[in-house]
Amino acid sequence: MRWESFGSEDTFAIGKKLGETAQSGMVFCLNGDLGVGKTVFTQGFAAGLGVTEPVNSPTFTILQQYDTGRLPLYHFDVYRIGDIEEMDEVGYEDCFFGEGVSLIEWSGLIEELLPKTAVRVTIEKKPERGFDYRVITVEEA
Repeated sequence: MRWESFGSEDTFAIGKKLGETAQSGMVFCLNGDLGVGKTVFTQGFAAGLGVTEPVNSPTFTILQQYDTGRLPLYHFDVYRIGDIEEMDEVGYEDCFFGEGVSLIEWSGLIEELLPKTAVRVTIEKKPERGFDYRVITVEEA
């Protein structure tokens, strides 16, 4: 699937739509450059799951867990991971293969740990189409 976003409201809405259909055990790999809207997408995704608490990027903690939605949301940001073994320390397997939904920013840095069934979400800027324009591509395994 491929969507166009003309601003943060669209990016949020697309994330929300995916969150509404997410099922237990799904892993979403979210990739894109800095400042492309990954956190806004994640906030929409969380809203789609019914998460009621504020959602922020876990850049310095690697993992944030949200339990107020219809399924637990495990939000990873592995941008600052120094060694892949840090993923063991945060208990990634329990998240990836548990009852909740995992959303991983910068997932390419931990490629070897990702399940083959992971859904790939890429957000790309297209400056020639405008400052806020994005293309959001979703590829299911």
